[in-house]
Amino acid sequence: MAIENALILSTDTTLLTVPAGKRYAITTIMICNTWLPNPDHEEDGETNFDMHFVPNGEPKGDQNMVIRALILPAGETFTFDSEKVILDAGDSIIILGESPTNLSATVSYLEV
Repeated sequence: MAIENALILSTDTTLLTVPAGKRYAITTIMICNTWLPNPDHEEDGETNFDMHFVPNGEPKGDQNMVIRALILPAGETFTFDSEKVILDAGDSIIILGESPTNLSATVSYLEV
């Protein structure tokens, strides 16, 4: 099993691209809002994100969006682990966050 980590920006952030000649089974994706929660200001640090599974050679767009504007409160982690996804060579996972840019992402995968 392998993992990749990235800070999610307010521009397209490629979390993973499958190398030539490989095929990956995605086991888990975790998105963490690293902002320290403040109980007096619950919306401080709240961020949303989009996630795309982009086939090799295709542009990112509505046709490959799997998460749209999911709101992640400060200090919370979203886990994408009940759906199993197989990516072929050149396929990518792209995440786009909004301001504030306080998200980190981890993907766990196996070569198949």
